[in-house]
Amino acid sequence: MNQSNRGIWRWLKGFMLKHVHGMITCKEFEDFVLRYCDNELTERQRSLFERHLSFCRECREYLVAYQRTMEVSREVFLSSDDLVPDDVPKDLIKAILKAREQ
Repeated sequence: MNQSNRGIWRWLKGFMLKHVHGMITCKEFEDFVLRYCDNELTERQRSLFERHLSFCRECREYLVAYQRTMEVSREVFLSSDDLVPDDVPKDLIKAILKAREQ
């Protein structure tokens, strides 16, 4: 698909998503991603999200990438045995720990 056809397709898809009852736009999809992954959407929101997902290849790819990024982030955070480097100021460490308590 050449660049101009891609642009036309994106415009048509955007127009359809805005004007078809029961569909959300790609922007609305992005707004729901975190809550979807955390299973915090209402039944109706989840239905709209998944309907969009079944239609939009780009958002399916976005969701897969988002979920993979979250998995890798968790793995790195949980498996990190690194201690705080010696050159980090002690005052900074205390300030961070104090902020986490609040």
